[in-house]
Amino acid sequence: MKLMWEYSLRNKKLLILNFICVFGFIGIELGLPTLLAKMINNGIVKKDISYIQSMGILMLGVVLFGIILNIMLGYFTSRITTNMIADIRDDLFEKIQGYSHQEYEEIGVSSLITRVTNDAYQIMLFMQNILRIGFTAPMMFVASIYLVVRTSPSLGWYVLGSLPFLLVGVVTIALLSEPISKKQQKNLDKINSILRENLSGIRVIRAFVNEKFEEERFATVNKDYTDSSKRLFRLMAVAQPAFFFLFNIVMVLIIWSGSIQIEAGSLQVGNLIAFIEYIFHALFSFMLFATVFMMYPRAAVSANRIMEAFAMEPLIESKEKTAPKTKTKGIVEFKNVTFAYPGATETPILRSINFTARPGETVAFIGSTGSGKSSLIQLIPRFYEVSEGEVLIDGVNVKDYPLEFLRKKIGYIPQKALLFSGTIADNLRYGKEDATTEEMLQALEIAQAKDFVSRLEKGLETQVSEGGTNFSGGQKQRLAIARAIIRQPEIFIFDDSFSALDYATDAKLRACLKKVTTQTTTLIVAQRVGTIMHADKIIVLNEGEIVGTGTHDELLANCSIYYDIAASQLSEEELKK
Repeated sequence: MKLMWEYSLRNKKLLILNFICVFGFIGIELGLPTLLAKMINNGIVKKDISYIQSMGILMLGVVLFGIILNIMLGYFTSRITTNMIADIRDDLFEKIQGYSHQEYEEIGVSSLITRVTNDAYQIMLFMQNILRIGFTAPMMFVASIYLVVRTSPSLGWYVLGSLPFLLVGVVTIALLSEPISKKQQKNLDKINSILRENLSGIRVIRAFVNEKFEEERFATVNKDYTDSSKRLFRLMAVAQPAFFFLFNIVMVLIIWSGSIQIEAGSLQVGNLIAFIEYIFHALFSFMLFATVFMMYPRAAVSANRIMEAFAMEPLIESKEKTAPKTKTKGIVEFKNVTFAYPGATETPILRSINFTARPGETVAFIGSTGSGKSSLIQLIPRFYEVSEGEVLIDGVNVKDYPLEFLRKKIGYIPQKALLFSGTIADNLRYGKEDATTEEMLQALEIAQAKDFVSRLEKGLETQVSEGGTNFSGGQKQRLAIARAIIRQPEIFIFDDSFSALDYATDAKLRACLKKVTTQTTTLIVAQRVGTIMHADKIIVLNEGEIVGTGTHDELLANCSIYYDIAASQLSEEELKK
């Protein structure tokens, strides 16, 4: 409840108006039976037509006012809950943005999506019931019980006698529903996970003709979710008939006992009718509150999952201070860096890495699959934290930079080119928000993307589908490279970003890039020797260690691992050059 009240209290004015409407609504609901009793006792029994008419008009006015209050109550409740859930989602999304890769892996992307969407929605449903029923029902119940006892203490015992049975039923259902709710939400996480995998990997699934297998896998998880939902709904379905059964028994006993008292002259007809109305409000309010109470375990599960996401502190924290001033721009230095993925018990991915890259230099990394190339360059923008040693930029440890400042110094192009939905221009402005059309075209030209973009009917305004699936792999890579180029960073990091390009396009792109990176540090991870053979410095990695450093020619002569890689890709004539 702490999370729910913390966010609902952000709307204090609306909450006050909500309370006013609640009190007004209760007064009207309980005032009507009192007016009805007076109409019967003083008007109908005594056949006073004028009194009946005046009371009828008064009751009509009260009913109309009650309708207005009910509408206002619904409006204020909706405003509070929608504002509250919007704030929760905004804050949770902001929190998630600060997560490192470790937190994403620990919670799971699918689970985070469920927490932002479904869990927040469950809280909204619960708070809507709390603000409309949770406040109204207890006060209505207390006021009704008071009027019941005041009207006829002897009949009031029937109501009070039924309360223990109601309480036992409510608590039992609440205790049984909590574990089912937890299981239901976990099953929903699994559904989201499989659905996400299926949609993102649909081409692979179709290529291997595994649609049937995926359907069966989804059906299994969906059945688990359905079963837990059925158990929860069956449990809830038992509550209402049980309440009404008890309610009807109480009403029969009261009418029977009340008729005896009327016959004896100790109770008036109008008072009995008012009494029945009070009992109805008392028991019905209790039943409504019990329904809200039974919803609490499910909302509590959702709230705890959201609080868990809020409570998780990012492994990589940004320094909350001004950026350090440096004399140089773009010098990257690794000093005795050792790295192991968080939580891993295996040997480190990288061990004792030392090198320096300066502005104007192109430093390339090559090695067999799993040698640690991508892991190494991901330490520069602090996607992961080094286990030992230091990563320095311009002589300052990357840990001492504010993350935003650090990452603005870097133009990072990952292995998998990712484009966002929107236009090509929108994607390019992701690199530089105020980029002009001229700057975008220049970046596209350097990235060898200008030709195919210009052939598109809408050019820069061409729509990009989610993930850029309406472009080929090579086109996506070139657009991703253009997005980094337009940023004009101090350091370029190409993480195997030329793999989808043909050799001719690769060569043209690197030649154009060389002209605009004379004052920029360029780091390239590559599998193809042809991509990096003209680099100023090539670093060869093997099983997480540097086994060779030098130019292409020097490594061919001095590094057997590099020679083997080159020999597998180049002809004998190219090796001898």
